[in-house]
Amino acid sequence: MFLDKIFPKEVAYAQKNNLPLVIAGGTVEYHGPQCSYGCDTLVAEGLIEKLAEKKEMIIAPSIHYSPSSFAVGDDKSGTVHVEERAFENYVYYVFKSLLSAGFRNIFVVIHHQFEQESEMPMTLCYRMAAKRAIMEYLEKTLGQGWWGSESYADYYEQLEGANNPFNWIKVIPTMSTAVQNATGYDHAGEFECSILMALYPECVDLKRIDDKKHWFTQSSRKANKELGDKMVKLSLEYLDKTIK
Repeated sequence: MFLDKIFPKEVAYAQKNNLPLVIAGGTVEYHGPQCSYGCDTLVAEGLIEKLAEKKEMIIAPSIHYSPSSFAVGDDKSGTVHVEERAFENYVYYVFKSLLSAGFRNIFVVIHHQFEQESEMPMTLCYRMAAKRAIMEYLEKTLGQGWWGSESYADYYEQLEGANNPFNWIKVIPTMSTAVQNATGYDHAGEFECSILMALYPECVDLKRIDDKKHWFTQSSRKANKELGDKMVKLSLEYLDKTIK
């Protein structure tokens, strides 16, 4: 189910059954001459849509413009970079609306700057916005002192459960550290081009590698669908276990 294509009856069904609501947290970022600008978004979207073939969930519209940074290409490269504080406030309002609407099982899936599940600016923006939105919602609905009230005496026993409000929004990578170690992970190189090739083959054109030389794109000459299919398979196994 796609959030922008369903009706209130389907939303009520999803909330009653606590179905995951999943958002691809994407970028518009330069990925060399042989790889599309939407690579990070497309990898997340492609995996989410494949997961939805076997798991009941709601797919929310992707968030494309974000803190991509100009670390790879400068501001003339085609990368769209949104300043971190502005972006955090933007997604805070998205999360605030989703919580107010009754969603309690939200996942943001990211394929940008998530080597070894590191905490980079875009991921931190999502996580800070999520905690801000949840804290504000709890104070608004339960009042100040909610955590210290007797109704939350079992808080520490619920840390990993659905009853812990801080589990309402989770920000996760497309590929866990274990999956990255089993296959590989890079920017616009062999691994990223392979997984994109497996999901959206029209978005990789290896004949264009030499249009502009970069150290980080040279390994993409070895990109292949077989490797990409393995990366997709392992990523889906991880996402299937994580998105519940």
